[in-house]
Amino acid sequence: MLKHNRIVLAIAGAVFLAIVALEMAAPANIVGAYGFVLPILLVATVRSRVLMLVTVVACVVATYLGLMQPTKPGRFQAAVINRSLVAGVLLVVAYIGMTWEERKAREEAARAALAQETENLLKANTQLVDAKDQLNRSERLAAVGQLVASVAHEVGTPLHSIAWHVQALAEEPGVTPEMKKRVTVIDEQLTRVVRIIQDLLSSTRPRQPEPAWLPVEQVISPAAVLMEPAFHAKGIPLTVEIPADLPLVWADAEKIHQVLVNLLANALAATPPHGAVSVVLGTRAASSDELDLGRRVAEAMSPVVITVAVRDTGCGMPEANVQKAFEPFFTTKAVGKGTGLGLFLSRETVLAHGGSLSLESELGRGTTVTVTLPGLQPTRRA
Repeated sequence: MLKHNRIVLAIAGAVFLAIVALEMAAPANIVGAYGFVLPILLVATVRSRVLMLVTVVACVVATYLGLMQPTKPGRFQAAVINRSLVAGVLLVVAYIGMTWEERKAREEAARAALAQETENLLKANTQLVDAKDQLNRSERLAAVGQLVASVAHEVGTPLHSIAWHVQALAEEPGVTPEMKKRVTVIDEQLTRVVRIIQDLLSSTRPRQPEPAWLPVEQVISPAAVLMEPAFHAKGIPLTVEIPADLPLVWADAEKIHQVLVNLLANALAATPPHGAVSVVLGTRAASSDELDLGRRVAEAMSPVVITVAVRDTGCGMPEANVQKAFEPFFTTKAVGKGTGLGLFLSRETVLAHGGSLSLESELGRGTTVTVTLPGLQPTRRA
C-alpha cells in the first residue's frame, strides 16, 4: 500500500508541475488552472488530510500566480474573479473527494470488522462444537464407569466359582496332558479377567500400562493361541506372520494381549466361514511425530516402529461407520453381541504406550486394523 501511495503522489506532483508550467507560459488561459482538479483527486485517494491540505494550498497559490503576469488594462479585476472561481471549484472538489474517500475508508473498515467478527463467531462455534463433543464423551465415559462397576460387581462372584471348579477339574485323576493344557489356559484367562475387574473397581481409571522392552513373539503369540480354537470352530484359518530378527517392542504384555484379543474377536465376528484372518507383523522407520510420541514414554526408543496389522476378509464397513468406529458405545453388532467399547478402549491403551491404532475398511472387502508401537533395535555385539 505504501508503494502505491508513493506512485500516486509522484503522478500528482508531475501533473501539478505540468499545469504550473502551462500557467506560466499562458497566464491568460484560465482553463488550464482547472487542471489542478486532477492532482487534488489523486491525493484524495491517499486518504491523508495533511497531504490534502498541502495540495489544496499549493494548487490555490499556483492558481493565483497567474495574476503576477502583466495583463491588459482593465483585465486584472476579471482575472481575479475568474481565478477566485477556480480556487472555489478546487476547494469544493477537495472537500467532496476527501469526504468520498473517507467514506470508502469507513466502509472498508466496517467490512474488515465484520469479516473479523464473522471469523471470531466461526471460531467460537468450532470451540462450542468441540466442547459439546467433549461433554458427550465425558457423559459416555461416566456411563462406562457406571456400567463397569455394575458388571464387575455382578460378574465377580460367578468368576470365582468358575475358577474354583477349574482348579478342581485340573486335579481329577483322569485328566490327560492335553486337557491339563486347556485347563491351564482357562485358569490363566480367568485370573486375567479377575485382575482386570480388580483394576476397574480399585479406581475410576483403569491401571495404566507398565510397558517394557519385550520380544515381539512373546507379546503376540499368547493372543493367537487363545483365539485359535474359536477360529477353528468357525472354519476360518488364522495365520500369524512374525518375521525373524524383529526389534524389541515397547509393551505391557497383558494390556496388549487385551487389545489383540479384542481385534481378533472383531475380525472373527465380521468374517464369514471359509474367509481368512491374518496377523502380519513388520517394522518400518518412525516418522518424526511417531518418534516424538514414542520417546515421551520410551526414552530408549530406536527410530523404528513395530506394526501389527490384523486383516480380515469380512463384510467391511462403510466410510461413515469407519469415522465413528472409535467412539464409545458405537457398534454395528446386534443387540447383546457387543458394547461398542472394544476399539475405543484398545486405542486408549495403545496411545498410552506411545503408539497409534488406525482402521481401514472397504465395504464387502474386509477390514485392516493396524497397531503401531515403539521399537528398540538391539545393539549387536561384534
